Amino acid sequence: MLRQLTSAPKTRLQLARKLAERDVPDDVANVVLDRFEEVKLIDDADFADMWVRSRSQSRKLAKGALRRELTEKGIDSDTAAAALEQLSDAAEEDAGRELVRRKLRGLTGFADRAERDKTTRRLASMLARKGYQPSLAFRIVGEVLDAAVAGSGPES
Repeated sequence: MLRQLTSAPKTRLQLARKLAERDVPDDVANVVLDRFEEVKLIDDADFADMWVRSRSQSRKLAKGALRRELTEKGIDSDTAAAALEQLSDAAEEDAGRELVRRKLRGLTGFADRAERDKTTRRLASMLARKGYQPSLAFRIVGEVLDAAVAGSGPES
């Protein structure tokens, strides 16, 4: 069980699942997990904070996707909400713009309406897969494409 914690931090639910896989009785598993929490070997709130920081920076995930991932890891909604507070709306938008600019590098032809619409749909879909709300995704894509068409390029 301790080996599970040395590879990467885990939530209580993840460890409970591992114990169940090894046919450890529930009452024994709960005693072990309670003790791990007592001595701070597992702390779901710390895990959630670390997860949000890491995944929002490395993968540029939005709050929606992060909330889903935290739920899958067994983090309750209140703990997840507290962890997500560290990610501001402005930071989320900036990350989305950065993703769109990165995807646009080297692409041209945004003045053509059909090509622009196709690019807009693709980029908004990419942002949606990363947890951005559709209205925000389309707004970010529109702003970045407008800047590219205006001649300042996708890097602006």
